[in-house]
Amino acid sequence: MKRDIFYDLIIFEMANSHQGSVEHGIRIIKAMGEIARKHKIKAAVKLQYRDLDTFIHPEYRGRADIKHIPRFEETRLRFEDFCVLVNAIREEGLIAMSTPFDEAGVEWCMKQELDIIKVASCSAMDWPLLEKIAAAGKPIIVSTGGKSVSDIDKIYNFFLHRKCKFAFMHCIAEYPANDSHLQLEFIERMKRRYRGIPIGYSGHEDPDNKMIPMLAHAKGAVLFERHVGVSTEDIKLNAYSMDPGQAEEWVKAILDAREICQVKTEKDKFISREESDSLRSLSRGVYVKRCIKKGEVLKNTDVFFAMPCIEGQMTSGEFGKEVIASKDYMANEAVFESRTFNDINMARNVIHDAKGMLSEAGIALGTDMEVELSHHYGIKKFRSVGVVIINIINREYCKKLIVVLPGQQHPVHMHKVKEETFQLLYGDLECVLDNRVVHMRPGDCQTVLRNMRHSFSSKEGAIFEEISTTHIKGDSYYDDPVINKMDLIERKTILKEW
Repeated sequence: MKRDIFYDLIIFEMANSHQGSVEHGIRIIKAMGEIARKHKIKAAVKLQYRDLDTFIHPEYRGRADIKHIPRFEETRLRFEDFCVLVNAIREEGLIAMSTPFDEAGVEWCMKQELDIIKVASCSAMDWPLLEKIAAAGKPIIVSTGGKSVSDIDKIYNFFLHRKCKFAFMHCIAEYPANDSHLQLEFIERMKRRYRGIPIGYSGHEDPDNKMIPMLAHAKGAVLFERHVGVSTEDIKLNAYSMDPGQAEEWVKAILDAREICQVKTEKDKFISREESDSLRSLSRGVYVKRCIKKGEVLKNTDVFFAMPCIEGQMTSGEFGKEVIASKDYMANEAVFESRTFNDINMARNVIHDAKGMLSEAGIALGTDMEVELSHHYGIKKFRSVGVVIINIINREYCKKLIVVLPGQQHPVHMHKVKEETFQLLYGDLECVLDNRVVHMRPGDCQTVLRNMRHSFSSKEGAIFEEISTTHIKGDSYYDDPVINKMDLIERKTILKEW
């Protein structure tokens, strides 16, 4: 699946480092292009657009005593000059983007067909400008320096309501920013509060500090931005801009953090053979205290645990009830048996997985509930066919939470008395309603009418809320006659607590 343009994006902000010179700007672009190619990264060069003839009030033009005005005027470039820089960015194989500070700047972005529009922290609540940017239909990145949670909520809803594709950047708008002010923990809060929105980090700290981008990545940042430039005899970089050497070290730090933090498998934690072998060499193996005959059930009093644990030997952690000897054993001999999993073991493992999913989804449960394992073809096939049902209330109205484990499906059935509505809270869910397939995303609702044949399944696991009329036992009619003939006790395990 193709990833969003924002993910793994590294942004080199040129800003006024072009010093009003197209040639110097191209020099910076080429240096960043070389870094991007060398390290095979998805990178962008970002410009800044403002029409100074209208951006600065007529009575303040040329004023040296007003902050920023001299710098803006001294580094002025025309639209045609920026077009040359945009072409140079694309020739380097980089993504072209800009921060417009006024409506004219947005129009420049559109004329040049830039890939992304950036919103600066100082413009993040400039609603007239944001309206213009939202209407452009381009992917948008918003810096949130100096913005409270309440402010960011407003910005989030502004772009959400306009159906824009956007990302947020955690940013401390100090130039340079003190390390003690960076508050990288806030990245995690933004990820929780604005679920589904990519969160990045825009840094202004000491250019030689490579720990900060690594920490930002570990906290969940998926895109990064820094000011860059090239020093000459006449041009000196400010305290928060990077030269090409520093920019390359910064990129390498991000790539190192990605490698260190990356989960190696898609669905679970990766455990290498080296890790398994290392731990097994420290584990205790199972040994018999006395001679054991084939067919005997091994009890705790028949065995002892000691190292080493050799290849294929049962470990102390694997030993439990119902271990039956498959051969004769001499005293002190290593035990080579497999643990037998009964229905209780399987049910307990299912419960642990369901509780883990609920915790990961941030769904808290009280104690006044009933847990139901619905195993239509027996507990041994529960991982493929079945569902965990948490019954919370059943009056004239009914509320349940349904936990669908990864790869699990619920068979086709219908209700004659009950009408129900599903709302997906977590994960992915495919519903089939009278042969119509509906792919649900978190937040989606789907009503199931009386006598409507339906089933559902999940690839990665799902939790959804079911709100219905009163639940009545025996009101589920399955397409498979085998299930219909089963007694409820055969296909349901009820737990009062877990």
